[in-house]
Amino acid sequence: MTLADRLSLCAAVLSACAAAMPTTCVAELPHGVAAGDATANSVVLWAHSTLPGKVRFTLSTRRDFSGGRNFSARVTDPSVPVKVLVKRLKPDTRYFYRVVDKSRKAVRGEFRTLPVKDKRKGLVFGVTGDARPELAPYPGLRNIPDAKLAFLVYLGDCIYAENYVAALDGSVAAKTLADYRAKYAETFTAKVGLNTLPAARAATGQYAMIDDHEVVNDFAGAAPPASDPRFDQTGKFINETARYRDALQAFQENMPIVDEYYGDTGDPRDSRKRKLYRSRTFGKDAMFAMLDTRSFRDTELAPVTNPADPKQIGAFLTKSFDPTRTLLGRQQLADLKADLQAAQEAHVVWKFVLVPEPIQNLGVLGAADRYEGYAAERTELLKFIHTRGISNVVFVTADIHGTVVNNLTYEEVPGGPKTATSAFEISTGPIAFDAPFGPTVADLAFAYKLITPQQKAFYDSLPVANDTDNTINDKDDFIKSLIDTQLASMGYDPVGLSGSPINATLLQGDYFAGHTYGWTQFRIDGSSKKLTVTTYGVTAYNWDTLQKQPAKVTALTPQVVSQFEVTPK
Repeated sequence: MTLADRLSLCAAVLSACAAAMPTTCVAELPHGVAAGDATANSVVLWAHSTLPGKVRFTLSTRRDFSGGRNFSARVTDPSVPVKVLVKRLKPDTRYFYRVVDKSRKAVRGEFRTLPVKDKRKGLVFGVTGDARPELAPYPGLRNIPDAKLAFLVYLGDCIYAENYVAALDGSVAAKTLADYRAKYAETFTAKVGLNTLPAARAATGQYAMIDDHEVVNDFAGAAPPASDPRFDQTGKFINETARYRDALQAFQENMPIVDEYYGDTGDPRDSRKRKLYRSRTFGKDAMFAMLDTRSFRDTELAPVTNPADPKQIGAFLTKSFDPTRTLLGRQQLADLKADLQAAQEAHVVWKFVLVPEPIQNLGVLGAADRYEGYAAERTELLKFIHTRGISNVVFVTADIHGTVVNNLTYEEVPGGPKTATSAFEISTGPIAFDAPFGPTVADLAFAYKLITPQQKAFYDSLPVANDTDNTINDKDDFIKSLIDTQLASMGYDPVGLSGSPINATLLQGDYFAGHTYGWTQFRIDGSSKKLTVTTYGVTAYNWDTLQKQPAKVTALTPQVVSQFEVTPK
């Protein structure tokens, strides 16, 4: 089935769009609308019309669009969305926008511009990521439109370029520009009468970042093309190959973001390359920085294949401390440090660093792809935060398909003393990825003989969550205990913030959730400045369940699976 054929099917699922968002959703605008990359006085408006011709955007501070401003873009290729950059907006203002294409039917959305620098009023925003297209309709996001978020962060793996379900009619493994465009269309298109993602995008402003699956699994942008046979041999680095450029073009087209590039940085890895790093300040309440951890990273280390072999672990840790290796690229790291320092000096309370992969220590399995595989730079960043006294830093990550919260420590040499910082991390669970973190860890532990067949059978018999006492009585407890055992063997702190330097109180659930799909909300109280972190989720489902019992999936409603509160310093 071609992209055009798939788009034509949207007419059969219009009722879902109408129910999910305050708009008229028609086949000509099958993927809704979006607004993003907002500043205090600008925003990017986005829409995808399948009809060639003019698309009109109307923007107003009033719901009835009276006194609105009009902007237009022209569709020349139905597979390519259109965008307009709007300037001269008012700070800290709620805007409504309407999109009309050649069909003369409208789709609506809204967003808020950033407040001025000296304002304190509180803030509520959301973070999610990791959406496999074939697992739409994403019921874990259905409560986002009612959450009244200031903005939503889409933290990587916005598509999965790989074709995970070969039997899925019309799905492609993306390798060309047309393939990548089709993958975004697949992600945003309604399935079984529903897709909550367009509704979430229309309900608030958005910021977006890539991870690996926007291009191909576990790629390293600053590695030589010869190191990865999945790429053509164009250029000196993977971030100069045709496949990378096509993938990033498709991402740029499908996200409401400004097209930016670095200048001459003096480093060929990032000089004059596409810039996805974003830093924003929300009054005195918060700043955030979004990091591109793929485009400029050096070649990944060979993974540890035997987690019970001390020699292999030691060799990996030693190589990870090579100070010449970078995950972010030196320019991006310098920008992050400068923005954190500026926020601290401006007395901004909370500093959020949004990183697609975890920075917390999770052990050696899979560490080559996380910040643990670039340990020298990890230490440099955390030591900077610690020694400069930059307070209330929260790392927000994704990629591992589960929620894991932990305080952050660093070491100067492999196996050396651990220095505790005042920073912590929360990884947010996936929009939908099968299998999520919990089952993945259980299967790996069984494969590496870290658990017995009897223990695996016990895990399989447990409910997903049943936190009624301190025993291991649910799947989350089992996986968290398994992770803690591995962390203890390496001298790392156990999962959670209890007993850490972070002044945190667990309110609901646990500091771990590994069997749900959903998103995480961050709420800063306007008076106390306390941060409440709430993770919403639905029980994970797979593609077979979606095909055989679609009503079971569409009926899922997000519930609180984890909630804790942090008092700032």
